[in-house]
Amino acid sequence: MTFKPTKYSLMDCASGRKFEDAGWTLSDPQGQKPSLVRAVYEKKTYDPRVDLDGFYRFADWLPIRRTLEHSCAPVTYKSKGMAEYLGLNNLYITFSGYYPEIGARMETCSFKETEAYSVCARLPQDNDRVMVVASAGNTARAFAKVCSDNGIPLLLSIPYDNIGALWFSNPLNDNVKIIASPAGSDYFDAIALGDKVCSDPKFFAEGGAKNIARRDGMGTTLLSAVEKIGRIPDAYFQAIGSGTGTIAVWENNLRLIEDGRYGSHKMKLFPSQNDPFTIMYDSWKAGSRELVPMTPEQARHAASVIDAKVLSNRKPPYSLAGGLYDAISDAGGDIYKVTNAELEVWRQRFEELEGIDIYSAAAVAAASLEMAVREGTVGKDEVIMLNITGGGEKRCKAETKTVQAQPDLVLDPSLDASVIIEKVSELFK
Repeated sequence: MTFKPTKYSLMDCASGRKFEDAGWTLSDPQGQKPSLVRAVYEKKTYDPRVDLDGFYRFADWLPIRRTLEHSCAPVTYKSKGMAEYLGLNNLYITFSGYYPEIGARMETCSFKETEAYSVCARLPQDNDRVMVVASAGNTARAFAKVCSDNGIPLLLSIPYDNIGALWFSNPLNDNVKIIASPAGSDYFDAIALGDKVCSDPKFFAEGGAKNIARRDGMGTTLLSAVEKIGRIPDAYFQAIGSGTGTIAVWENNLRLIEDGRYGSHKMKLFPSQNDPFTIMYDSWKAGSRELVPMTPEQARHAASVIDAKVLSNRKPPYSLAGGLYDAISDAGGDIYKVTNAELEVWRQRFEELEGIDIYSAAAVAAASLEMAVREGTVGKDEVIMLNITGGGEKRCKAETKTVQAQPDLVLDPSLDASVIIEKVSELFK
């Protein structure tokens, strides 16, 4: 079967200007201010594809050129254990990870697979340049798996201290290489390293939150929930490092309103951060569109302290047009902060109540939901979507023999770009 991509144009979120995608457009070439661009799909109704499997059932609202092998979709189910514990009548959990009993079979155990299967399918079949992805852990694991399985050239840039996140069910193929910033560095250092590599035309940046494929891939969590529930939820909970996942569901909420069959309301957004890495929480509570100051030293210290290491982005897409500030301002909601002790309680409690282990980041979201219930921010009859962004690693590793990847190079991001490029280029010869 020949895959026929859905038609779409791009819109500058700041100006509203619509224009065509040049293939890997990350921003409006005529834009006058910092802004995300959003995909505007020709198909205005959400109907899961019956002719496609896994993640690609959502293809009508994905900016992709093809489908890839071995994809899985998020799974939404109505909670019993956690719902009863919190006194909620309509709690729905969207689970991305490994939980075979409910049909969830993401081998990387993270919703970052939704990003990778979308971004990589946006690439043309004949692409021969090397895509560069900077990650604090889960994103790297997801992109590595998808690119390894599908023969897509990939360079991962991660902080060395996060190398433990790069475990796999199978050894990576040679088309995937890993570089790391030194021990004691953070996610921003890994980004800086990747940026220097991308100054060479043989390499190109995946684009992060600016990539419509990444956001619309993550937005499939809401499509999964709406398919199960039959309507747009009233409230949404998720832990955030960059806030991209929350921006993504807000964008799909707007598309669903345009469809008209799933409701006309905007669900309130309740993202959460792991204290003390709370740059977006602090900015939101200050009523500020601009991010509050955070020095590299403060960021590295906070990143070293938090248990949910993946929630440590010090330059998130918060302030720019179409970013997290705009999303919460438009839809309503609030940002929570959760301590290591509070997330640990919910990491254990979730497994007891729902029968599966979850990551620390997902436990941050669960803890924030308890806070909202306790404060009366959400009511017992509201339809609530809890995005459990990763889980089942303990279960997956018990059932599958895994291998640990190691960096091919450890490089200081302060090195001259020409030196970094020379060393990295050798990896792909």
